[in-house]
Amino acid sequence: MERTPSSLAEQQLQSTIADNLRKVRAALAAAARRAQRDPATIRLLAVSKTMPPAAVEAAVRAGQTEFGENTMQDALTKIPLFQGRGLSWHFIGHLQSNKAKFIPGHFSWVHSIDSLALARKLSQACEHHGAQVNALLQVNVSGEVSKYGVAPTELSALIEELLAAELPAIAWRGLMTLGRFNASDDELRSCFAQLRTLRDDCVTRFGLKDFSELSMGMTQDFALAIAEGATIVRIGTAIFGPRLRQPAQ
Repeated sequence: MERTPSSLAEQQLQSTIADNLRKVRAALAAAARRAQRDPATIRLLAVSKTMPPAAVEAAVRAGQTEFGENTMQDALTKIPLFQGRGLSWHFIGHLQSNKAKFIPGHFSWVHSIDSLALARKLSQACEHHGAQVNALLQVNVSGEVSKYGVAPTELSALIEELLAAELPAIAWRGLMTLGRFNASDDELRSCFAQLRTLRDDCVTRFGLKDFSELSMGMTQDFALAIAEGATIVRIGTAIFGPRLRQPAQ
């Protein structure tokens, strides 16, 4: 039977994304071996922000089950299309407090908590829906004013506030950071190493159960992040190609 152009385009997209995923998984495994780590301890998060549902579908067919989105409007056009498929969705962008109500029922992870006020909003939304969410605290290790996140020197105080607030709908799982843009490899490794040290200090100081995750590293620097202990790497361009459009707010 003659293929229609749309069917051919879908097959080409499937082939491209499946091939990209194979390459990324191989690179992840190689980076883990160099760091004398088990690749199975590193979660690959496919960052599907701005990508159409067809691209997500291609990744799912290639065996990918965890996806990251960074704007709520964009995410809510896709997530409902994949209900019942066993996927895990992570919100990785800056979460506006008025959008916290959309987390339960759509996302199982939030990577970007950086204040008590936001955590309270999120917990209230999850409690209202009888849900629980895994959360990471975003730390601005690089100190860049353009980035969100709590300063490293203020992290302990924030955790003290969060624990005192007793937010039962949130499971605190670890830390997240973004590497400095256009930084050298040494600068990036220093940034990632600092996040690992902060996590270890928090575990020791507060006795946090299951506070083991380090979400750090993207397409251009995930191998360096793995060398410094990343447990979640956020890969977009290497899987899906360049962004098709700017993220919706």
